Amino acid sequence: MNKIICFIGFILLLSSCAKNPVTGKKELMLMSESQEIALGKEADPSIVAEYGLYENPTLQAFITTKGKEMAAISHRKTLPYEFKILDSPVVNAFAVPGGYVYFTRGIMAHFNNEAEFAGVLGHEIGHITARHGASQYSKQILAQVALVGGMVASQDFARFADLANTGLGLLFLKFGRSDESESDEIGVVYSTDIGYNAHKMADFFKTLQKMSSESGGSIPTFLSTHPDPGDRFQKVNETATKFQKIKGQSEASLKTGRDSYLKMIDGIIYGEDPRQGFFENNVFYHPELLFYFGVPKDWQTLNTPSQVQMAPKDGKALMFLELEASKTLDAAATDFVSRNKIVVEDKANVNVNGFPALALYGTQTPDAAAGEQGQALKLMAYFIQYNNNIYKMVGLTANADFNSYFNAFQTTMKSFNKLTDASKINKLPQRIKIVTAKKNGTLQQIMADYKMGQDKMNELSLLNGMDLTATVEAGTLVKVLELRK
Repeated sequence: MNKIICFIGFILLLSSCAKNPVTGKKELMLMSESQEIALGKEADPSIVAEYGLYENPTLQAFITTKGKEMAAISHRKTLPYEFKILDSPVVNAFAVPGGYVYFTRGIMAHFNNEAEFAGVLGHEIGHITARHGASQYSKQILAQVALVGGMVASQDFARFADLANTGLGLLFLKFGRSDESESDEIGVVYSTDIGYNAHKMADFFKTLQKMSSESGGSIPTFLSTHPDPGDRFQKVNETATKFQKIKGQSEASLKTGRDSYLKMIDGIIYGEDPRQGFFENNVFYHPELLFYFGVPKDWQTLNTPSQVQMAPKDGKALMFLELEASKTLDAAATDFVSRNKIVVEDKANVNVNGFPALALYGTQTPDAAAGEQGQALKLMAYFIQYNNNIYKMVGLTANADFNSYFNAFQTTMKSFNKLTDASKINKLPQRIKIVTAKKNGTLQQIMADYKMGQDKMNELSLLNGMDLTATVEAGTLVKVLELRK
């Protein structure tokens, strides 16, 4: 996995005041514009390496065109903006200082018109133009955390070189409510200025709130990184009405772009892409690399193109798997030990289901001279040679907790095996299919017409941004789900 150098030189600068480009007010800012741009440029390869880009030329051209159009009317027109779609199923959009804006395919799948997208685009560009990310990063640069699916694991893991990642830390910066309210207002202004109905932005935030309440209290990633400032739906609607009046525009004169957007996302992958690996019944399968291994029951999981992570809900332990660049087991182990400053306590050549492997146990203690804090970490690591690759599986926990997690670590690592099950190898991704309502009826009736199971109804309600009891007229485009290559 590509790593970037932690960008902390600016923290040594004397505190200075800068003029906020949006509000015009003086504020404390430890980062210059050139440093913002450098930070974004350095973080981008790491973010792309971690999540991958979603290859869809039509959608990419759309977000680039709209992004450039909005950047041109923003408060910071000269930044080198870039707009990218990440190959992740989570519902999120985020911005990095310096002009980098990212949407996941998960959030693209949940938009139901161009206006919803434009509102969120304006919101994210607003974080950049108002320098929210630069301000928050200034405050949090020395407080990185290891993250598993948005859940914070022990901060002691943050110093582990194979996990610590400035670019990914930027992804999970949390803004305050005042920043969120300001970006909501900016999103209304920017989306209206390029001709979209900003009331649709409020509708999408309402969908996000439903996702939160209908998923057993778990918070969608967008809301975990963008805290709801309270009454967001009402406030955005009020701001949209106010700004449309100032501009002398009516809702009818502004674009929604429903059918055009839905046609663009026809066929987009929805949920996990099994070709990149998937979790099923406490097992992780990778159809392309042809391996699988067991996962401890009730542990939270995250699969990205560069690393598979697993952690118990209390965050007191962490396991991860990734490919090693070294060509031999000994070289891989040596590089790992050196990179993470590990004191090896035991090391042995072993066999994992017929594959040559090397197992080691060791301890990592915080380097006081480097300003590191926290408790000592104890770890187990297995390096497994399979199909001309070396896979590294690592389990980390506090020294005092190691015995409690020993069996979970070892059982998982020893379960690594060759995948031969054709049903797993040939598993198809789920995609969104855009269809036309054949008759007037409720959304639930239309979904039933297309053979959508009862267990999918609530999910399809969220995907379509409407209640199951909402009336759908014949000829209306709606989303259904299908399995296909």
